[in-house]
Amino acid sequence: MDFEELIASALAVVAPRRLQGRLVGDVGAALLTFDGNRYVGVCVDTACGTGFCAEASAIAAMLTAGEERIARIVAVWRDERDDRIYVLPPCGRCREFIRQLHPDNLDTEVVLGSTRWAPLRELLPEHEWPEAIA
Repeated sequence: MDFEELIASALAVVAPRRLQGRLVGDVGAALLTFDGNRYVGVCVDTACGTGFCAEASAIAAMLTAGEERIARIVAVWRDERDDRIYVLPPCGRCREFIRQLHPDNLDTEVVLGSTRWAPLRELLPEHEWPEAIA
């Protein structure tokens, strides 16, 4: 699955709406596993801060299906004012979440645009446990 197909999968689940006065579904994510399966999810914003990113939602769907190795992942947001589409890099929490699921996920291709990507390890430097100083 190329970048454009994965971006389209993420965009297909973007459906902003209000839930108890908070915005949900304005960011969509799609991921492709090493086994070739695709999972999607949306972000959930809550008043008390217990919401989660679209990447975490897609990852939860993947984990529910029994998989843990992510080959490629993308998140997108559509600006409703001018209908422009943006690819969003994962936040630090999501980067660490991806890493902790499986050691191979350091090589996950994080889509950064329609033709750009970086391996997770480049977006998450100093991911190894530090050496003792004393």
